[in-house]
Amino acid sequence: MHPDLGRQEGPDSRSIEGRVNEAVGLAEAIGLDVQRAEAVRLKILRPATLFGTGVLERLKQGIEEVQAAVVIVDGHLSPVQQRNLEREWQVKVIDRTGLILEIFGARARTHEGRLQVELAALTYQRSRLVRSWTHLERQRGGFGFLGGPGESQLEIDRRLIGDRIAKLKRELEEVKRTRELHRGARKKVPQPVIALVGYTNAGKSTLFNRLTNADVMAEDMLFATLDPTMRGLTLPSGRRVILSDTVGFISALPTQLVAAFRATLEEVLEADIILHVRDASHPDSMAQKADVEAVLRSLGLEKQVDAGLPEVLNKVDRLDEEGLAEQTRRVTGTALPLSALTGQGIDALLTYLDEALRDRQQVIAVTIDPADGRHLAWLYAHGEVLSREDDETGQAHLTVGLDPMELSRYQRQFPQSVIGL
Repeated sequence: MHPDLGRQEGPDSRSIEGRVNEAVGLAEAIGLDVQRAEAVRLKILRPATLFGTGVLERLKQGIEEVQAAVVIVDGHLSPVQQRNLEREWQVKVIDRTGLILEIFGARARTHEGRLQVELAALTYQRSRLVRSWTHLERQRGGFGFLGGPGESQLEIDRRLIGDRIAKLKRELEEVKRTRELHRGARKKVPQPVIALVGYTNAGKSTLFNRLTNADVMAEDMLFATLDPTMRGLTLPSGRRVILSDTVGFISALPTQLVAAFRATLEEVLEADIILHVRDASHPDSMAQKADVEAVLRSLGLEKQVDAGLPEVLNKVDRLDEEGLAEQTRRVTGTALPLSALTGQGIDALLTYLDEALRDRQQVIAVTIDPADGRHLAWLYAHGEVLSREDDETGQAHLTVGLDPMELSRYQRQFPQSVIGL
C-alpha cells in the first residue's frame, strides 16, 4: 500500500499509479506474490499508526480476506508505527527501506556486495530496536560480585549490532583500499573509463551486454543486478576503453544503502565519461532522471550534472516519433536515442564516445628515426595516430592524439623527442 500524501505538481512529478506499480515491482523482485495493491489517501499522518482508525480497520479486513503473510507500506515507517501496525493487523509489516534491503540481501553475489548490504541492513535494524517485543524486556543477570539487574536484552542487541557494524566498516575500508590499488594499476596502463548510471530497470545491463558481449544478468526486473561489473570495449577507432555497469538507483533510495555502497559508487567518480541511461518509454522517465541526478549530486558530481550529462534514451523501440522527439527536447546534455534490445542506435553511441574522448586528447607532432621502432610502437599502442608521412630519409613524421596522462608518460619515456603542440 502506498500512502498518498497528495500528488506533487511539476514535470518531474510521479503519478500515483506509477508509484504503486513500482512498489509492486519491488515486491515481485524477491518473489513475493502480490495479492492486492492500492494507494491510500492520507489527509494527516498519524504518529502512532500512520493511518487513521477507519482506514486501519478497512485495511485489516482486506489483509484477512487475502490471508496476507506480509504487508508492505511503500513509504517510511517509524519503529513505533511498524510495531503498532503489526499489533493491529497481526501480520508482519515492512516499509520501503526494509523491502529494498531485502532485495539487496537476496541479490548481492560478491563478497563486497554482501558486506555492503549487511552494513546497510544492520544500520537500519539498529534504528528498529524499540521496546516492543517481550524478549527485549527481559533482564539478564550481572557478573562479578556486585550483582544488580545486569544488561537488558535490548542493550545487548544494540551493542552486538554496534560491534558488527564497526567490523564491517573496517572490512569495507580494506575493500576501498583494494579498489584504489586497482584504479592505480589501471592508471599505469591507462584506459578511459565509461560508467553507466541510471534508474533501476532502465536497461543498463542489457546495454552493457550488447556493447561488451558480456553475460551480466539482465531481466525486466527492478534491481536485477547489484554488483558492479567492468569489461573492456573497443571503439570504432580502435581505442580500448573500460565500461563499468553500476547498481541502479531508485526514488527514496535508503540513506543506509547510499552510505554502504559508497566504495562501489566511487567508480563513477573516477569515470572519464558518465552515461546516464534512461528508460525513455517510461511514463515517469523525467522523475526518474531527477532521482538519479539527486544521488549523483550527493556523491559530489554537481558540476557534471549541472553541465548536462550525455543521456542514453533507451527502449526507443517502444516509442513513436512524437514521443521520441518529446524526450529528446527535454535532454539538457547530448541525447543518444537507442534500443539496447534491438541494437538500434548503438553505432551512433560508439561514434559519440570516440569523438568525446578525442576532444580530451592533446595533439602532438613527432619526428621519429626509422631505427627507433620502440618509439613508434609505443605511440601506436598508447595514442591515436592521426596522420603519418615518411620522407626520403625514412624518418616518420606523425601527428598523434594522446590523453593528458599518456602525454605525460610519453614525455617521461622519450624526453629527447621533438614535439610540436
